[in-house]
Amino acid sequence: MEKEKIILLFDGYCKFCNSTVNFILKHDHRDRFRFAALQSDTGKKLLLQHGIHPEKTDSVILIQDRKHYLRSAASLRIAMNLGPRWKLLGVFYIIPPFLRNAVYNLIARNRYKWFGKRESCRMPDEKEKHKFI
Repeated sequence: MEKEKIILLFDGYCKFCNSTVNFILKHDHRDRFRFAALQSDTGKKLLLQHGIHPEKTDSVILIQDRKHYLRSAASLRIAMNLGPRWKLLGVFYIIPPFLRNAVYNLIARNRYKWFGKRESCRMPDEKEKHKFI
């Protein structure tokens, strides 16, 4: 039986977030991930389905096995689903969430200032189109 796809909701305007999506696309050898911008209709619909207010999140959100994960938990789950070599990053789960999320929140608050902002949301090319919902 095929595993359910992992959905990643990301800030379509954030250059850092888009770089992360590009990294995942390059390393998702098992074709597990699907993507939607937080700003897209699909992204907003998925947020509401999971009880997350669209205007009150600046976090990457990972949806896997009908559960959602925010901030550092989402980031670690991304790594752990990219394959054996990346799975090792799961060791960071031993760090208490309040510490992991403090670092995550610092980056999230400053992402536009440090990495820049796109004028429009990322659009997939023909080769990637099937991975965006």
